[in-house]
Amino acid sequence: MANHKPQSFYSLRTNFKYHVILPLVTIVVFLGVWELVGFFGIVPAKYLPAPSALVATFSDKLVNPKPEGATLIQNLVSSIQISFVGFLTAIVIGIPLGLLMGFYEPFDRFVKPVFEMIRPIPPIAWIPLTIVMLGIGFKAKVFIICFAAFVPCVMNAYTGIKLTNPTLIQVARACGASNLQIFFKVCIPSSVQMVFAGVQIALSASWSTLVAAEMLASSSGLGYMIQMGRLLARPDLIVLGMLIIGIIGFLLSALLTVLEQNLAKWRVVR
Repeated sequence: MANHKPQSFYSLRTNFKYHVILPLVTIVVFLGVWELVGFFGIVPAKYLPAPSALVATFSDKLVNPKPEGATLIQNLVSSIQISFVGFLTAIVIGIPLGLLMGFYEPFDRFVKPVFEMIRPIPPIAWIPLTIVMLGIGFKAKVFIICFAAFVPCVMNAYTGIKLTNPTLIQVARACGASNLQIFFKVCIPSSVQMVFAGVQIALSASWSTLVAAEMLASSSGLGYMIQMGRLLARPDLIVLGMLIIGIIGFLLSALLTVLEQNLAKWRVVR
């Protein structure tokens, strides 16, 4: 028992060092170099504001709706709400569709031609048509984001089913399992890892597409704030919006990683 405690403490200390301290050091060094670049005028502030200037802009935008007409919190809530609805819609539709396509070949042959035609179309290419049909409101942005997240959800769910170990299916059939039982108890648990990989890709795609959609067809949100920063020659608004988008995307990706680890027990070891 005495030998396990030092090992456990050493393991925790090592994990803390590599997963907390080193990333923090990297961030501090990055911000320090960035501040020095602005301080010595290597890059003029009118092109790249220093972190200290961004802190002032951040504090001001928390309460000041100018110049685009919304505070930072209002823009952030608008972006997260739209991204969440579009992302969730893509998951609800895309994952079951991909699973069924991978498991049931006649359905795959029926759906795949249409899917393969729309899959290569960039989500941004839908923006002009979406504006014509739905305007620049909530529904238009949700549709664009949903399409961006829909494709990776379908593809990874489909691939996860196709990569199911055939031996597991054969053993299940030999034991008298029905197709429905094989689908839910063998194929779906086996595809969990690929499905979550698709969800992570979909999250990244939806978050980045959200910004493009808000820059081209919106009246609020982080993308709209960035666009107004460009029009008004406010690089501090542009960079602040970019940083917030990156931080939110990182946190959401980390959350999905934790969720995947907690559900890993459902995955069948091949």
